[in-house]
Amino acid sequence: MGSQSSLHDKRHKALVVRLVEAREEAGLTQEKLAKRMGRSQRFISYCETGERRVDAIEFLDFCRALEKPPSWFIEGWPSGT
Repeated sequence: MGSQSSLHDKRHKALVVRLVEAREEAGLTQEKLAKRMGRSQRFISYCETGERRVDAIEFLDFCRALEKPPSWFIEGWPSGT
C-alpha cells in the first residue's frame, strides 16, 4: 500500500480523530502542542487534517506531548482499509 492510499485508510482517519481529541482534552492549541513537540503549528495542522501521515517516531512524540499511552490512540480502531 502506497503512502497516498494510506492517507485514506480508515485506521489513519481514526488516528487523526484521536490526535485532535487528545489535544483538545489537554486544553492545548495547535501552536502550544507544536511548541511542546519542537515542531511547527503547520506540522500539527497537516497531521490533524490527515494531509500528512504520522510516522512511528512522530506518533510517540505525540503520545509524550499529549501525555497519553499509545494504546489510547488505537483503542477501537477499525480493521483494514
